Amino acid sequence: MKALSPETSALLDRLYNLRGEESVILVEINKQRNKATEIKTRTTEEKKDLQTKIQDLEQLYNNLNSQGEKLNNLLVNINREDYAIVLDHLDIDFNPQSLVDRLNKSLPRAIDSITMDTKKAEKQLVKVEEEMNEAIQTIDELSIRRDAALANQEKLNEYFDLALSGRISITRDSIVSLLEQFGFTTEETREAAKILMFPEDALYEYDEKLKEKEQSGKSISDVFTEAKNAEPIIEEEDDFAISLIDEEPTKIEFEDIKNDKDALISLLAKNGIDYLDYTGQEIDNLLDHFDAKLIESNIECVKNTHVGIEIFVNHTDLMLDKELPSKINILLTIGKEPIDIYLNPVVLEKYSKEELQEIIENLKNNGMDPKNVPLMAY
Repeated sequence: MKALSPETSALLDRLYNLRGEESVILVEINKQRNKATEIKTRTTEEKKDLQTKIQDLEQLYNNLNSQGEKLNNLLVNINREDYAIVLDHLDIDFNPQSLVDRLNKSLPRAIDSITMDTKKAEKQLVKVEEEMNEAIQTIDELSIRRDAALANQEKLNEYFDLALSGRISITRDSIVSLLEQFGFTTEETREAAKILMFPEDALYEYDEKLKEKEQSGKSISDVFTEAKNAEPIIEEEDDFAISLIDEEPTKIEFEDIKNDKDALISLLAKNGIDYLDYTGQEIDNLLDHFDAKLIESNIECVKNTHVGIEIFVNHTDLMLDKELPSKINILLTIGKEPIDIYLNPVVLEKYSKEELQEIIENLKNNGMDPKNVPLMAY
């Protein structure tokens, strides 16, 4: 008999989260899709307004040219002396030549101004259309990702139902192949496969305790938080069991861990971040590499650049990335919008600052504008 490791408990928390409506994957996809939909709605209205503005400016341009020419032709053919008696007697200030001079001086300026306004509106229209099309493309891609995530979730639930009913008959490779779709590491997929193939070791007891807590009326976040802080679950020792911990942590070590966790939670809360939005494994990762100054600096960076603190959900490693501000600045400098970066955080995780600069230079050398190449293609 030995204790279930905190890593295995955290893995079960994550697996059960992925089984339900609160799945971090589905939540993130829906959040990104809602944001892209808002952009699509806004840009659609902006496009309509700009098209109307351009149409009105073009109509005004044509009218000024047409009527200006007619008025000029009319005035140059009028001889004031032919009407001098009437004009002088009635004290009417009418000088055709003076009006022609004024017309020839002011009309071109007015037409040039309208031409400049039209070009400015057309340039803005191109930008709005690009933003709108990118949002539409993002919505389509997220819809595909959501369908795939739901299909994977359905398969995951099927595997769990089979395991919990004692009828698991699938191979380890099948389980590993599915879990890889959820972004688990090789080590995590092996551990999860063991849990499903040998549910009597931990899964039965974990599932029972989870049901008891859910029946108590607590939220799933409360359940997972309590599960993380609860006493370790006892399981039978077998060939697949985890290694025994040689030494128990000292009281001082426990106090250090608690102090770091309190400091982390306080730091996140101060910056408008709820630690319950993150899995136990993500919180553990932040604690293992805890650097308050670095974390706060990176949070401040995404706030100031309007990328948004939501980018850290499912991407907590970015809080610990010393090159994060530089990489965001590189993308903003080439013309990427904050929403582009928010919707594609993988680019920030995938490349170092130097690698990102190299990719951008390669795009330029191949005659492409990095601004117009979607970040998901980087």
